[in-house]
Amino acid sequence: MCIYKIPILRIAGICLLLALGGCANFGYYLQSVSGQLDIWKRERAIENLILDPATPAALKEKLATVLRVREFASRELGLPRNESYRRYADLERPYVVWNVFASAEFSTEPEQWCFLFAGCVGYRGYFAKSDADQFAAGLGAQGYDVFVSGVPAYSTLGWFADPALNTFMHYPEAEIARLVFHELAHQIVYVKDDSVFNESFAVAVELEGVRRWLQRNDDAQQQRQFGERSRQRQAFAGLLQKYRDRLDALYRTRLAPAAMRGRKAAILGEMEQEYQRMKAEWGGFAGYDRWFAQKPNNAQIASVSIYTQMVPAFQALLEKEGRDFGRFYAAVKTLARLEKAQRDDALQMLLPQTAFAAGGTH
Repeated sequence: MCIYKIPILRIAGICLLLALGGCANFGYYLQSVSGQLDIWKRERAIENLILDPATPAALKEKLATVLRVREFASRELGLPRNESYRRYADLERPYVVWNVFASAEFSTEPEQWCFLFAGCVGYRGYFAKSDADQFAAGLGAQGYDVFVSGVPAYSTLGWFADPALNTFMHYPEAEIARLVFHELAHQIVYVKDDSVFNESFAVAVELEGVRRWLQRNDDAQQQRQFGERSRQRQAFAGLLQKYRDRLDALYRTRLAPAAMRGRKAAILGEMEQEYQRMKAEWGGFAGYDRWFAQKPNNAQIASVSIYTQMVPAFQALLEKEGRDFGRFYAAVKTLARLEKAQRDDALQMLLPQTAFAAGGTH
C-alpha cells in the first residue's frame, strides 16, 4: 500500500486557510482544501510516468510535450523556473473546477467574491459540479443571471507547484502550450481585486508565447490552425463586446423592468443571429455552439469579458517594450503597483481604438 506524504508546508498552509476563513466561509474553504488535497494525492512525476511501461504511449507523448513547453516557457518567455507542470494528476473528471459567474438582471458587471490570498474575483470555483450548480441555483433564485463554466486548469499563484492534468491532455500541442503559458504568467504578476488586469495580462503572454513556440518549431500546419483559431476567438470576443455595449446602454435607460426584459431578450437574440452569420463565414466551424446553447445572459457575457477586455492594451505594451519579456514584465509590475483608477487609466491610454485579441484559458 502506498501512503501519500503531504509536505509539512502544505499542511501548514491548509491549516492557516481554514483558521482564517471564518465561519461564514468555512464550508467553501473546506471543499477547496479537500479538492486540492485530492489533486496532490494523485500527482506523479512526469519523468517517472514517461519511463513507466504501464503509461499509455499517447499519454507519454503528451507528457513529453508538457516538459518541452515547460522548458520553453522559462528559457524563452522568462516565466518562472520552478516545479509547476513537472508532475501529472489524473482527476478522472473532465474539469478540475467549475466556476460560477453571476450578474444582476440588468448589469453586465460580474458579482465579486473575496478570498484570503486571491483577493476579490468575478467568479467562485468549486471542485464538484454539483456544488457549483447548487450555488448557482441559489443565486438564480435571488434573481441573478448565472453561468457555470468548467475549467481545465487554474493557478495557485506560486503558493504551490501546479501539476499538468488529464483535463487538458487531449488538447492539441499549441493549446497545451497556451494554457501552461497563461497559468505560469499568473505567478509573475497578480493584483488582488482586479480580475480583468490579471487575466488580460496572462492572455497577452499566452498569445505571444504560442506564436513564438510555433515559430520555433517551424510547423506550418499548426501555425495555420492556431492562426485560424485565434481569428475566430477574436471575432467571438468582438461580437460579445459589441452586444455587451448595447446591453450596457439599455441598462442605463429608465425603462420599466418588463420593457427592459423584453429589450434585453431581443438584443441577446440578435447576438445569436449574428453568430450564426459569423459561423457561416467560418465555413460552419461550430466551436461556440455549446456556448450559445446555454442561452447567453449577462453573467455568461461577463465571463468572457474578464479574459478579453484589456488584452489589446497589454499587447500594445509588449510591442512598446520591443517584445522583450523582461522589460514587459517590469512594465506590468509598475502598472500593478498603481491604484486601480490610475492603472485603468494607463491601460486605456494603451488600448488601440479598434482592436480585440483572442485568448482566454478557462
